[in-house]
Amino acid sequence: MSTANPQPLWRPDPQRIAQAQITKFQTWAAEHHGAPALGGYPALHRWSVDELEAFWKAVTEWFDVRFTSPYARVLGDRSMPGAEWFPGATLNYAEHALRAAGTRADEPALLHVDETHEPRPVTWSELRRQVGSLAAELRALGVRPGDRISGYLPNIPEAVVALLATAAVGAVWTSCAPDFGARSVLDRFQQVEPVVLFTVDGYRYGGKEHDRSDVVAELRRELPTLRAVVHIPLLGTEAPEGALEWSGLTSADVAPVFEPVPFDHPLWVLYSSGTTGLPKAIVQSQGGILVEHLKQLGLHCDLGPGDRFFWYTSTGWMMWNFLVSGLLTGTTIILYDGSPGYPDTGAQWRIAERTGATLFGTSAAYVMACRKAGVHPSRDFDLSTVQCVATTGSPLPPDGFRWLHDEVREDLWIASVSGGTDVCSCFAGAVPTLPVHIGELQAPCLGTDLQSWDPNGTPLIDEVGELVVTNPMPSMPIHFWNDPDGSRYHDSYFAMYPGVWRHGDWITLTSRGSVIIHGRSDSTLNRQGVRMGSADIYEAVERLPEIKESLVIGVEQPDGGYWMPLFVQLTPGAALDDALLGRIKGTIREQLSPRHVPDEVIEVPGIPHTLTGKRIEVPVKRLLQGTPLDKAVNPGSVDDLDLLRFYEELARKRA
Repeated sequence: MSTANPQPLWRPDPQRIAQAQITKFQTWAAEHHGAPALGGYPALHRWSVDELEAFWKAVTEWFDVRFTSPYARVLGDRSMPGAEWFPGATLNYAEHALRAAGTRADEPALLHVDETHEPRPVTWSELRRQVGSLAAELRALGVRPGDRISGYLPNIPEAVVALLATAAVGAVWTSCAPDFGARSVLDRFQQVEPVVLFTVDGYRYGGKEHDRSDVVAELRRELPTLRAVVHIPLLGTEAPEGALEWSGLTSADVAPVFEPVPFDHPLWVLYSSGTTGLPKAIVQSQGGILVEHLKQLGLHCDLGPGDRFFWYTSTGWMMWNFLVSGLLTGTTIILYDGSPGYPDTGAQWRIAERTGATLFGTSAAYVMACRKAGVHPSRDFDLSTVQCVATTGSPLPPDGFRWLHDEVREDLWIASVSGGTDVCSCFAGAVPTLPVHIGELQAPCLGTDLQSWDPNGTPLIDEVGELVVTNPMPSMPIHFWNDPDGSRYHDSYFAMYPGVWRHGDWITLTSRGSVIIHGRSDSTLNRQGVRMGSADIYEAVERLPEIKESLVIGVEQPDGGYWMPLFVQLTPGAALDDALLGRIKGTIREQLSPRHVPDEVIEVPGIPHTLTGKRIEVPVKRLLQGTPLDKAVNPGSVDDLDLLRFYEELARKRA
């Protein structure tokens, strides 16, 4: 494995290495905190995991984190789960996100782009003013620290203002994109009981307007804790009865008041679905996200005041929260609200050109779609400002690396990164001072003791194992919502290896220090970076009278694609005709998300289960990836082994 790509695809030149923030940080940390002055990134990384407290103290000093009250020590308790970071400290995330308004008032903080692809700026001073006005109005509505505020919003400036105003008052933000159906949204928002809902009347996607007023009415009916609904007229409609107008809440010229909150005070709730039950409501802290994102964006992504940061995302994906945190480094962030491929596949490159993006983030799937469609980015667009193209959502295949190198620029930093909603950050990925090898992530991230383990907990090098993290990270969840004894949190990450985070990805750590991601080791559906549990699909599909039971699997393909078949067992007398196919796909599109409409719907004689009645997903996925039956499943754990032979035969035919 370690010699598969002996020659790097790209190597940073000495000037880039010298100018990188991570190089300057290492020199400074060596002088002030005992970091190694020599040995480059590998030595710095080793120090960052061996001397965890010294490293995170250095991060807070390097980025001038403003503690309203000081901390007693960096790490009060390092056990996982339950690590206690910076006990005693108070601070505010929004204060740090708006700091650049003091020195760069008239420069753009946000560039908003819709499907016309014409960027519209929002200056730092205007962003700060709107946040100040909205935060004051939220307080006037009785919003207090710890209250939940929800957004049913696309990727527009109003969403950023609402998040920052929420953080300023010490409330807890949570959002869903407006392409999510009502049931999908309610499964999330009902768990956290929001007091305010920010909503649009609809959105534009693929050149069409999508009215969401009916969904909004249903959300209002089904969220009894709401004290206020704020209407943002994206399609120009009047506010529904009883709703407040966005313009009325953001028109005052008021300096924001930042509530000092404890380091571990909740900042937002993100959602990641397991294979059973409601989506996990993951709570991350103001302080933990602040320091983790400063490290990730300032050191790993090398972002600063001169940069423009574009990542194609929606408000239902953690990458949106990550994008907003670009403000922490004084970077201008680019918000694109629209289809990734409208009016043509080259859309995202056009946005990068028109906004002068320096870091352009997208999905591996988009890169591969451009390759298939014969897009020529450097020929058709001026991408001279783009220093880095970063990808996530799924592993970037080797052909994707080669295509970016050939079609964008030879001297292009390609950063394939991997992390999770669970930490709202990266475990491995971008390092501006290291070479890039085809098909590999550059290295584990600072402060992250990333390892590959076998089932017995033995570390592996140059072999595939489970992705584990053996020390705490500040952005690990402080808890899950509605998980009072912490059992769901524990079972999600710490059941396999006690006291060690197991993420659910297969990885290889190479002997050269790079990382290869092989996809999910569990059965979460990961489509275009947006995860959804199979339980969501089952709940929607099995409401149809013709469907007795169903099974959905997401399979990473060798060419970088993602095949998501839905297997259905029909009720007696039903037929899988075009009408039923249309209703199955329409149900998923409308109730859940267009992203999770299956690639194929396949009739099966039955759905296999464990002896305790759970649908067998991971073994079926392994069968579809070509694993022999005797290695994919323990035969003694299955209720009907013959049913699995159907999937084994299907894999053989597809191969």
